[in-house]
Amino acid sequence: MPENKLFLPEGLRPPLLRSLSDLREAMEQGEILEAPVQRCTPDHTLLLSLGGVRGRIPRQEAVAPWISGADRDISVLSRVGKPTCFVITALDADEKGAPVACLSRRAAQKQAMSFFLEHLTPGAVLTGRVTRLEPFGAFVDIGCGIVAMLPIEHISVSRISHPRDRFQPGQKILTAVWAIDRENRRITLTHRELLGTWMENASRFRPGETVRGVVRTVKDYGSFIELAPNLSGLADVHEDLAPGSTVSVYIKSIRPERMKIKLQVIEKLPPQPPEPLPLRYQVTDGVLERWVYSPPNYEKEPVETVFAPES
Repeated sequence: MPENKLFLPEGLRPPLLRSLSDLREAMEQGEILEAPVQRCTPDHTLLLSLGGVRGRIPRQEAVAPWISGADRDISVLSRVGKPTCFVITALDADEKGAPVACLSRRAAQKQAMSFFLEHLTPGAVLTGRVTRLEPFGAFVDIGCGIVAMLPIEHISVSRISHPRDRFQPGQKILTAVWAIDRENRRITLTHRELLGTWMENASRFRPGETVRGVVRTVKDYGSFIELAPNLSGLADVHEDLAPGSTVSVYIKSIRPERMKIKLQVIEKLPPQPPEPLPLRYQVTDGVLERWVYSPPNYEKEPVETVFAPES
């Protein structure tokens, strides 16, 4: 299981269908629950429905204490319509005697962050949920709304022009911890090491096959065409190709000792829907210490990632 199985990203917990007695038991055990926010009041109180019981997250309990300024207000307002985690701090009754649950997202996030800072190490595999895409990388919820940065250069071995070439907002993915800044509570992620080595990806293809590919880079001497997120080949110069073009390619040769795949473009295909290629993970849990992308008989220095232990 991924190392954050106790603190799942928001949106990945089972639907909340609880009786009042279940909610009381969850409160006593400090269990982290989740439900969509239905409304934000003028004083920034978040309102939720917990299986017939009304829930309230006061403004001061809606966001972790390390978020401040304008970001804090945006974090509260942007929860409407989205699944939100919380712990129950009290079960009261309103003026008519109906039960009301007092909730705290802040407390759930503090629990998650304390666990991450104490237990996570570089190489730890985590479940994540993509929250936002920017040209420089993807923001990923790694647990209870705690967001970590996945730089674009760590997304895949095949180069991409933008994270949207690989992900969509809301998508569930796997990641691994690249670095932890415990003082500033910042976690940086990597992703490419989970997508398989050169040989694991190349073993899915055979010389003589014709397959679909995506043009990633166009050079004077040819085009690099992605066959899988961690595998690209080189095709000779072909007119009218640009990054993002979808093509059919004939596989001329596969040479593990040089880590090269020679391709021939057959034709440019009609534009495809803007959906990333499916992700096939070769690593799904545990803690990585060293990952070698290149084949054992590679003629040059191995292409690898070493997850440095913390001092």
